[in-house]
Amino acid sequence: MPNHLQHETSPYLLQHADNPVDWYPWSEEAFRRAREEDKPVFLSIGYSTCHWCHVMAHESFEDQETAELLNRWFISVKVDREERPDVDSVYMAVCQAFTGGGGWPASLFLTPEKRPFFAGTYFPKKRRGGMVSFGELLTIIHERWERDRASLLDPAEEIIALLNQAKTAEDKAELGMLEEAAGLYKRLFDRENGGFGGAPKFPSSHNLLFLLAYYRRRGDQDCLEMAERTLTQMYRGGLFDHIGGGFCRYSTDERFLVPHFEKMLYDNALLILAYCEAYSVTRKRLYLLAAERTTDFILREMTAPEGGFYSALDADSGGEEGKYYLFKPEEIIRLLGPERGESFNQHFDITKAGNFEGKSIPNLLHSNPEDRSFDSLLETIYQYRKSRCSLSLDDKILTAWNALVIAALCRLYQVGGKQKYLDAAKRADRFLWETLWDGENLHVSFRAGRGEKGFLDDYAACLFAQLSLYRATLEGAYLERAEQLCRETCEQFQDQEMGGFYLYGEEHETLILRPKETYDAAQPSGNSLMAWNLVRLGQLISEEHYGPLAEQQLDFLAADAKQYPTGHAMFLLALLDYRDPPPKVTVVCSDKNKAACLSLELPAEAAVVLQEPDGDYPLKNGKTTFYVCQGHSCQPPANELPNL
Repeated sequence: MPNHLQHETSPYLLQHADNPVDWYPWSEEAFRRAREEDKPVFLSIGYSTCHWCHVMAHESFEDQETAELLNRWFISVKVDREERPDVDSVYMAVCQAFTGGGGWPASLFLTPEKRPFFAGTYFPKKRRGGMVSFGELLTIIHERWERDRASLLDPAEEIIALLNQAKTAEDKAELGMLEEAAGLYKRLFDRENGGFGGAPKFPSSHNLLFLLAYYRRRGDQDCLEMAERTLTQMYRGGLFDHIGGGFCRYSTDERFLVPHFEKMLYDNALLILAYCEAYSVTRKRLYLLAAERTTDFILREMTAPEGGFYSALDADSGGEEGKYYLFKPEEIIRLLGPERGESFNQHFDITKAGNFEGKSIPNLLHSNPEDRSFDSLLETIYQYRKSRCSLSLDDKILTAWNALVIAALCRLYQVGGKQKYLDAAKRADRFLWETLWDGENLHVSFRAGRGEKGFLDDYAACLFAQLSLYRATLEGAYLERAEQLCRETCEQFQDQEMGGFYLYGEEHETLILRPKETYDAAQPSGNSLMAWNLVRLGQLISEEHYGPLAEQQLDFLAADAKQYPTGHAMFLLALLDYRDPPPKVTVVCSDKNKAACLSLELPAEAAVVLQEPDGDYPLKNGKTTFYVCQGHSCQPPANELPNL
């Protein structure tokens, strides 16, 4: 019999709608029942393409015996972390405080008042590897709830009090932080394999964006080499899908060979940005190829008919992790014939022994990544792969992640010049404003209707997208919308007294914590993205207005960033742009020349403003005129763009 999830729209929640567990969505109804029956709440947080979420579901949530324990002793609540990032953020912070780590599935036990008293992640059905079984855990918590509730709940209050301590802007965002961060990256860098630290390795695209920007401004060759080595190895390894394009979530090994096979929209958006930046700096075609192949994957497999972008592709297929992506050499020979098949197998390292559970992940770790001689065969392999089995698609459309893709499409258009990418960006932007904006508020998601009111990350990412669209088109409407979004973000989320931005606004549901996230995890935090946005708005519109806001935000982030610089790369990028700004180019043209102005090839890294002639910015010789400033120094107006 379906449980209380049957009418939800989240693909993740619907995956659990037929579980024997009597799941509720996060709702007052669930907690009211917990109060009435004096039962603790079991809170399970995950997302639709999470491998270990699937494992725990198959082992425990689909198991009748386990379900009976949950239904008898607990009220069970299931949350999609992507639709409720506020709930996820609060209770993941609790999980990390209890255990020293985190991840999904998150498994927590709460009082009916939503106060957590125990937290963990995955628990196996049967005891193994020193891990208590899930059934044993349920029994222990039930017995202590009934017999020794006070001691069970004691740790909760201490942890909540600790997490609720207000953070203030205690430090100044100083230029020296950039040098210190660059030095730390150098110490952490894996010179053999690329990336930072050991396995598992995440793409951490914003780290690479900072290193490339730092090289551009300071000429630090080591930073360029770190970024290039990492980007090249990620593309060569199995992290990149050499058959269908796009990147998987992270690498389980140090060589970027064996991925965790899920593909997330935001990872691919941020990687497009990183590869575009690398191409802009080096003009090496391999980076543009990686960006274009990743983008084409999104446009082919993750784009809704209306123009928005779906969230993710599952890691599992046919009940096995990675099955969709793996090959045996005889499959390729059967498809391509002996000669071409053998050559293809050799090039992509598809061997009889295999490199993952007896099969092979196609990769170029031992081949020339610039060899394009096999490109004409990829479509055949791709269609064959699709015919073997399919991947589950999470088809909800998330505002923040879509905005990151829009920014990536704009950047790819800037560096590569292909109109189709800008067209896709504009189409997706129209979808966001027609579907996810209700006239007053952004919403976090769309699937069979709009989701919750948007959170800080949604507003910050959309502002980032509008600035990207403006830079790619110089159309004033995007800059006007950026200003509007900035005002809304400050009104809804900014802490005017203590600094920084809250994750959720005052009109949202009040939770046990009201976090201000600063850490740049798989994607930049809303706070660090707002720092960059404010810096750029100051450069484009008004340093007098936005400059103090930017400096205040950078100072707010500085204390956390000093403790862990590599976890705050977007802050570092914002600080670099603030303390060592890119050139500002004001392009002055008359109405009759506007079309020509819009088609100008301008430095991709510059802050560019399109200006009508006036008393401050007159035309020189009646022709298009360039005013170039950097820092507090400006060049004379010129009819030709000076070298930058």
